[in-house]
Amino acid sequence: MKKIFAAGLVLLQACSGSDSYKTPQLKPLMEAVYASGFVISKNEYQVFAQAEGYVTEIVAKEGTVVKKGDVVFIIESQQQNARYQIAKEGYDMAIQNYQNGSPILSEVEAGVRSAITKALYDSVNLVRYGNLIKQNAATQADYDRMKLTHENSKNDLLLQRSRYGKLKNQLSLELKNAENQWKISSEESGRYSVRSEVDGRVYKILKEKGELARRNEAVAVLGSKDSFYMQLNVDEMDIRKVNTGQEVWVKIDAFEDQTFHARVTEVHPLVDSRQQSVRVDADFTEPLLRGFSGLAVEANIVIQKKDKAMVIPKSALLPGDSVLVETKEGKRKTKIKRGIETLDEVEVLEGLTAESRFLTKP
Repeated sequence: MKKIFAAGLVLLQACSGSDSYKTPQLKPLMEAVYASGFVISKNEYQVFAQAEGYVTEIVAKEGTVVKKGDVVFIIESQQQNARYQIAKEGYDMAIQNYQNGSPILSEVEAGVRSAITKALYDSVNLVRYGNLIKQNAATQADYDRMKLTHENSKNDLLLQRSRYGKLKNQLSLELKNAENQWKISSEESGRYSVRSEVDGRVYKILKEKGELARRNEAVAVLGSKDSFYMQLNVDEMDIRKVNTGQEVWVKIDAFEDQTFHARVTEVHPLVDSRQQSVRVDADFTEPLLRGFSGLAVEANIVIQKKDKAMVIPKSALLPGDSVLVETKEGKRKTKIKRGIETLDEVEVLEGLTAESRFLTKP
């Protein structure tokens, strides 16, 4: 469907006579595709709760201007409180276990110290038995036994030190994991703060104080403070005529005395099968003062326009694009070539002159 609104367009004047004859009018003419839709604030998005709980405080009420990172409201969750407490206790325990002198490390450290003492003792004995062999005071078998004992004690020391190193690494990993779990729980703590992701305005709070907010449920709508665009619906039969960069004339019910201008910025490729329409986005070319997101709009996307066109009413057309023209011999059917069309009028490119008199209602 097409619809034109343009201030100052000249209306055709009726001619006198028993038959209603007129001459073509020379005037500005514009062909446009009609669209309807809504004003939307730029960067508008829905805020979703990241934890289930009750809204305990609304910090930024509807209409409040906020900065990125500002708290909008606070959700409190008893379950999240419990998860946070468990994570905090696990983190504290991991810190305690990793510290030098902790019960877990002390047990393994004692094993290392015992292995060191045993290895030193067996080393001294091995040297002593070596001296005894030289003095023929000990047998070779006694020396070999002591040498084997010394080797075993060295291997046990290596084993105890390896156990200590592995335990230290394990406790370090457990500490890091516990710290991460504690940080996650801290971010989702019992008093979870819902924050703005943009510099803008709170347009809608979807929850009341004391109301339950479930995880991944929309709880607020935020967007830019003074930057707006339009989401328009264009009939699928007209969408082939619409392209980015085209001028748009806009009427907003809330500003009935003003006509706004915009330009098409995006034509979406998906057809809404329920409405048989396509979404078209357009940016305003001038600031929309005191803008409100959600305002209903009617728009005309300009396909082509002329400052001076020869125009006749569509009611004068006969089948086959002909009109009845007054001549000296009487009425004569004349074929025309169409140009720009509106709902009520059509531009004549060929077939008539500015002086031709045609019958308006054949």
